Amino acid sequence: MTRRIVCALMLAALAGCSSDGKVREPAELQDIVNPKIKPKTVWTARAGVGSDDYHSALIPAVEADAVFVADVRGRVYAYDPRDGSRIWQTQTDARVISGPTVSGNAIFLGTMDGEVIALKRADGAPYWRAQISSEALAPPVSDGTRVIARGGDGLVQALSAVSGTRSWVFDRSVPNLTLRGLGKPVIDGALAYIGMDNGRVAALRMLDGQPLWEQLVTAPAGRNELERLNDVDGNLLLDDGDLFVASFGGEVVRIDADSGQILWRRELKSYTGLVRVGELVVVSDEAGVVWGLDAGTGAAAWRNEDMKYRRLSPAQAFAGHVVVGDFEGYLHWLDPRDGRLVARSRAGGDPIRARPVVGENLLYVYNQPGRLSAIRVD
Repeated sequence: MTRRIVCALMLAALAGCSSDGKVREPAELQDIVNPKIKPKTVWTARAGVGSDDYHSALIPAVEADAVFVADVRGRVYAYDPRDGSRIWQTQTDARVISGPTVSGNAIFLGTMDGEVIALKRADGAPYWRAQISSEALAPPVSDGTRVIARGGDGLVQALSAVSGTRSWVFDRSVPNLTLRGLGKPVIDGALAYIGMDNGRVAALRMLDGQPLWEQLVTAPAGRNELERLNDVDGNLLLDDGDLFVASFGGEVVRIDADSGQILWRRELKSYTGLVRVGELVVVSDEAGVVWGLDAGTGAAAWRNEDMKYRRLSPAQAFAGHVVVGDFEGYLHWLDPRDGRLVARSRAGGDPIRARPVVGENLLYVYNQPGRLSAIRVD
């Protein structure tokens, strides 16, 4: 685990430098003449300290009855999605690093100390706690019967959603150096799809964890371990019966979800997930360039370099637009037809690392120090 953390620190330093050692200055923001839309903050709430200084997978879970958020000090909150009033708050006394996710009447969280915690959705009271093999860097997900949890050591574990007892384990080796973070598993019926640190994607049977297929997205290449990083860390996009996958090894692919066959490849290096917008999939690369790719072929429909090196959040689709956050708390709104910036707003002055989450009529943004904002587009 020590080497994994060292790698994360090295990448944070390299984010500001190019391969020739020159400083990568974040793009200076230009005024947007005649903004096409007017994003408006409807309400804000303070949800603890957020992720503080940690690289986490703390992302709001938005449901019709509440918006659920957690912070690294173990506090979990439920807010009314309409006005931000607090419904309940609880203290888990754990170092929470991922989640929350919601399934049925339960909320699931992962911790730095290798625990998966289940709480009651109604009031945050405890259901159960279960120990897994290592830090639960990916948000646990559930189909109501089993909870899929991932540890930083490469193990994928299925726990009973009722009791937390272990059902099965899927094990794959982890490279010596990896990015800090794990992509959220995707459950679809009888299968769970997993993106791994070894550059592979697997489809596992929910019943027993046996792989239906495994597919290599990008083979490691380079002169040293840092250059050979090929993690699949961004969230997988399951859409129209196929998986869209981004790899830090340098490729975005479309995979047939039934067979694992790769349908197309696009050379593009990314550690964020993708979002579907009409006939396009949108993704930002490791330099902060936002790409619109044709979902059918992988061809680039457009690219936008206006936010280069601004350490962007994963993209989201909302109100007919694409939105990404940056390290200064700005939200950049793009027209999905051509990638042009059409508006800019701000959700505080601190970094936005988590993907914004879409509710019924609002976009929810959770920044690094724990400010939760609900935004409407007029």
